[in-house]
Amino acid sequence: MSHGPLDDDAVESYREAGAVLVEAMNEARSMVEPGRTQLEVAEWVEDFIREEGAGLAFPVNLSVDPEASHATPSRDDETEFGEEMVCLDVGVHVDGYIADAAVTVDHTGNVELVEAAEMALEAAVDEAGPGVEVGVVGKAIEDVIRGYGYTPVLNLSGHGVERYDAHTGPSVPNRGVDRSVELEPGQAVAIEPFATDGRGKVGEGTKEEIFELEREKSVRDRRARQALEEIEEFDGLPFAARWLSDDRAGVALRRLKQANVIKGYPVLKEADDALVSQAEHTLLITEDGVEVTTAGIHDFDG
Repeated sequence: MSHGPLDDDAVESYREAGAVLVEAMNEARSMVEPGRTQLEVAEWVEDFIREEGAGLAFPVNLSVDPEASHATPSRDDETEFGEEMVCLDVGVHVDGYIADAAVTVDHTGNVELVEAAEMALEAAVDEAGPGVEVGVVGKAIEDVIRGYGYTPVLNLSGHGVERYDAHTGPSVPNRGVDRSVELEPGQAVAIEPFATDGRGKVGEGTKEEIFELEREKSVRDRRARQALEEIEEFDGLPFAARWLSDDRAGVALRRLKQANVIKGYPVLKEADDALVSQAEHTLLITEDGVEVTTAGIHDFDG
């Protein structure tokens, strides 16, 4: 599928989403500290984004130590940060156009693991551009992370972001691939290296707090029907169970899952229970290069 150049309104919306994200991220990262609750940070970020007139592309992810993705606090969650490695992943949209970015906040002393993901992202951004194969971008990521003595998380990848869709093609691997698609002008792409001191594979954990509408379908259960009415307001984007007004929404969500109306996103954890770091930017692929819409959250951004 050929994308062609984005129209001016779309580009401006991508930029506005990125600007809101950068402001939220730079405040929130300082809040991720031992003794503060995960819920306080997540709700502050989400409230800030809404107050700025933007929307949430997905719930704030706060993935701790071996967790790589899909971790967000539950309703009334009192879990506090400790001496941990925390991947803070935020998604913002303006009129459906999405900015997706992540930083790692470290309180474990594993500075080089954080740096490996950051420098891998810098190399990937430098490599990316129109006509560049995503496998080449992946090789740049892998080379940097392995150069630090760590392993890229091989079964996670970057992805396209389209209007009201936070995960589309192309997939941008975190390793070198011989045959792969080329990046095209008009694409918006989130590149997100993950580095670990484990084997580099993630699997699904048991915790599940993030969901997404899969298909619209009538349901008979009253509580499930009420939950579905709220879910339909999220424009098909992922949502957190705690966003629903019913403080016992878990029952309704289980029924909606059983009816294949929604799907869940279990927390992804590193197979060896090893630490995971993450760094992410959203890029617009232009005719002559790239524009980083989330610039201002990583040291190499200048």
